[in-house]
Amino acid sequence: MSVAWAVVSDTGLRRSSNEDNHCARPDLGLFLVADGMGGHVAGEVASRIAVETIEEFIDQTKSAGPDDTWPFPFDTALGTDANRMTAAFRLANRTIAAKMAAAQGLRGMATTASAVLVHGEEAVVAHVGDSRVYRLRGGELERLTVDHSWVEEQVRAGALTPEAARQHPWRNVVTRALSGGEDPAVDVAEYPLKPGDRLLLCSDGLFSVTPDEQTAEILGRDAPLADICQALVDEANAKGGPDNITTLVLQIDVP
Repeated sequence: MSVAWAVVSDTGLRRSSNEDNHCARPDLGLFLVADGMGGHVAGEVASRIAVETIEEFIDQTKSAGPDDTWPFPFDTALGTDANRMTAAFRLANRTIAAKMAAAQGLRGMATTASAVLVHGEEAVVAHVGDSRVYRLRGGELERLTVDHSWVEEQVRAGALTPEAARQHPWRNVVTRALSGGEDPAVDVAEYPLKPGDRLLLCSDGLFSVTPDEQTAEILGRDAPLADICQALVDEANAKGGPDNITTLVLQIDVP
């Protein structure tokens, strides 16, 4: 499969700085969005560390196999690429811990991370936190990640509707992140790809104000991918732009 891509990252209308970071490395098949937390510059530092660490590890392990030396135990229930992603996320967490130990002003920083690793006709999706990965196929939008957030837990328990979750004062409370604490549980799964699939990686600045139905309509437009990314950002800003917004769109095609 070949992959076309585009990305737009925007500060939004209410924030003074952009704490999102992203990576697009089609040569590695790696695409990643990270949403930093911690206030002032710390959130941007955390998301940048995550992006740089994950990118470097995926680059260094292009030829890795189960018999190679791994920084963490190899999970035989997962494929090699899924193990690469899990290890990369955990290394990012440990790098954040080291940076916080060395600089008091960075203590308390953290970041979400959602990544796609495309290899042949499959994609490995890994994430920690509440940045999302969607797949649009045949006009149907499917969310491939489950938010690690308080409001997501309430929605799944039936205590909140998705509409109420978008307005809830605790909507930004995440229950899992790359925060420099214990090695995080990384949600990782493999998905088959088909020509025509579109994948969307995004920070919560998009979906916290834009319903999935509207996202599906914009993502499905017959338009350049860069225009689609910008239209998604514009829609979030039209709804108040309360947070940083990053949209990274992939188009899967036959080589």
